[in-house]
Amino acid sequence: MMLATLVSAWIMGSVGSTHCVVMCGGAASTISGGVVKLGRRPRVNPTTVSLAYNAGRIGSYALAGVIAGTLGIVIDRIPFLFGAEIALRLFAGLLLCAVGLYLTGIWQRGAAFERIGLPLWRRIEPFARRLIPVRSIGSALALGALWGWMPCGLVYAALGIALASGSPVTGALAMIAFGVGTLPALLMMGMFGARLGSVAHRSIVRRVAGLTILLFGLFHVVAASAQAVAPRSIVHACCLAKQARS
Repeated sequence: MMLATLVSAWIMGSVGSTHCVVMCGGAASTISGGVVKLGRRPRVNPTTVSLAYNAGRIGSYALAGVIAGTLGIVIDRIPFLFGAEIALRLFAGLLLCAVGLYLTGIWQRGAAFERIGLPLWRRIEPFARRLIPVRSIGSALALGALWGWMPCGLVYAALGIALASGSPVTGALAMIAFGVGTLPALLMMGMFGARLGSVAHRSIVRRVAGLTILLFGLFHVVAASAQAVAPRSIVHACCLAKQARS
């Protein structure tokens, strides 16, 4: 189960990285090109700076995964919420479907997912802006850690998987796997800048990514539905109900 969760998160990060390039690519290219120079040589290697930035970003994803996984445990242990684990997996699948439909352009209202974290981001963004231009590895790491909380529907979909895992460890690992999946595209964005950004903006690229994520969402929905109607699940729910009444 853990392996399937991690593989799903990694593939989702890989195929959805075009969305990450659109959302975070500008920051990645700015960071790589915004290193303060002393004389003719850059003070810090741009590749090292980009790696530090992405390490901070993935670190924030891992922390969010811990929070989501812990929340999943709390929800699953509420006595009157029978089958909470199945419901969480179904929720994660539906969230993936919504993000997939949004990326394909079929459902434009999915953009509302991007605004969920805006209140938090408005408080964080001023601190992130102060770290640009990047002058050291430490500031790149801090900038990445702050930028990891930028509103993103794809990240929220990955957090749905972390939530359904019902484990802070699995949740963190799932978000790390997701972040690693997005890493190649963002590293290339730092190197190639606008060229890669123009490719990511092409409708065919976004549609393919959206359809892939939609298929992942449907898989989770079908799996959760099958688990819900399984005889063992029904018996287990009945046993829990009896224990709650006694």
